[in-house]
Amino acid sequence: MNKKDITIGFLIGIFVAFLGSFLFIKIFTDFEISTGIKTIKQYGYLGKVIALGATLNLVVFTILLKINKEFMARGVIFAVIVLAISTLFI
Repeated sequence: MNKKDITIGFLIGIFVAFLGSFLFIKIFTDFEISTGIKTIKQYGYLGKVIALGATLNLVVFTILLKINKEFMARGVIFAVIVLAISTLFI
């Protein structure tokens, strides 16, 4: 059961980070999603946008701790670590 909860938390963390990146592009830029990603990647800001999107994981982490889902919260933290390491290589 613990591995399943950690996996679910990891998937939630990855999804929320990409949702945050999507919302950042839609709200703070005038680009459509496909052209926005291309432009941001061209200027070398893709890792920074993903890191900004990952800040929504703080809200998810807090909610999971409030409802006593500690293992899912660990999965969210693992997703943040994976995203941080991947932004180093982008």
